[in-house]
Amino acid sequence: MTTGQADVLWRPEDDYQVKPTLEEGDIYRPDILKVVETAIDSLSGKLRELSLDIHDHPELRYEERYAHDAYTSFLEKHGFEVTRHHLLETAWVATYTHGLGGRVLGVNSEMDALPGIGHACGHNLIGIAGVAVACAAKAAMEQLNIDGKVILLGTPAEEGGIGKVKLWERGAYKEMDACLMCHPGPGPLHSISLSSCLAVIRLEIDYSGHTAHAALSPWEGKNALDAAVLAYTNIALLRQQIKPTHRVHGIIQGHDWAQSIIPDNSKMYYYVRAPTTVEAEETLKRVIPCFEAAALATGTKVKVNRGHTGNELVQNKVLGDELSDVVRKKYGAIDYEYGISGASTDFGNISYLMPGLHPGFSIPTVPGGGNHTPAFTKSARSQAAHDACLTVSKALAHVGMRVITDGIFLQQVKDAFEERKNNRM
Repeated sequence: MTTGQADVLWRPEDDYQVKPTLEEGDIYRPDILKVVETAIDSLSGKLRELSLDIHDHPELRYEERYAHDAYTSFLEKHGFEVTRHHLLETAWVATYTHGLGGRVLGVNSEMDALPGIGHACGHNLIGIAGVAVACAAKAAMEQLNIDGKVILLGTPAEEGGIGKVKLWERGAYKEMDACLMCHPGPGPLHSISLSSCLAVIRLEIDYSGHTAHAALSPWEGKNALDAAVLAYTNIALLRQQIKPTHRVHGIIQGHDWAQSIIPDNSKMYYYVRAPTTVEAEETLKRVIPCFEAAALATGTKVKVNRGHTGNELVQNKVLGDELSDVVRKKYGAIDYEYGISGASTDFGNISYLMPGLHPGFSIPTVPGGGNHTPAFTKSARSQAAHDACLTVSKALAHVGMRVITDGIFLQQVKDAFEERKNNRM
């Protein structure tokens, strides 16, 4: 991040009660937005309690049992039909149908935390945002007698576990006409981001060698740790020649290592990221030889296992334009720079498969305290972050209710999705 970018970020000492400059003009169905805002504001205290409860009980991917129970209990109390352990052990789904049903709005709530640093990606906020959107949509359908359905899907294991992809494969998204969610991050005050994110290719690399006494007869060994270190160095040098928008990063592990033994094993976990899946594939072609060359130089054997590919976010243009319209006229500013533009999400794969929208929203952060830091864990439980979360939830609920109430709009959403998909082929 450049100095200029850092200067505009929302900091904890900033007065976020200062009103943003808004655009003038009409919005779609202000009667719906009024119900949405009232519903979310009335739930603010309960949602805050839920968010802090989740924040205080961080759980890793596919272990979100406390969060599973907390969310499902909350939604049952608020009149949703809830299915626990839905298709995956810690996934769940909450639905509400009004009248004869009709168009179907999908929403996602994430739950998992990070090893050692807890909710350093703000999934406690993502989780309650999904709940807020679903509850607001329910209130609007009830109070304005609107036929439709909302499906809130509790999605585990976003942090490296591709929970949404597994749920898609099991049919969890098949009823939805469109799906919405959001994500916190550093950014300007009162800003909501429609940036994309990076595609990611996951790799697991295994080196196998031969042990020997590290002092008595090291020449008899084939050092698998040396191979990993050499591969690490190869990639470090490769970074000089890859595009600045691409990322290659990873770690080294091993088992049964000791100072007096030449290591006969090492394992590396690496991510290759780029703005698009096509670009990530191109960079991957340059990364693989770095691992192979290290094996050749050290006399070890290497096996490169390719894991799941995460696609970049495809923000549906029609959904995004509607979000932009209501945000600029009611809540703040839209940017196309911040959000999670430098990270990755399994919702990217969902956005490749169906119409989706995944805006980022700014919360106050300290310098050097962005996502995946202990400082961000602290930021994600602040009152200011909670208030920002409810603001983006209102905007998303507005967009979602247009999906439910406006058939022409929904067809435009679907047409935009198909056009973008065809352009990738």
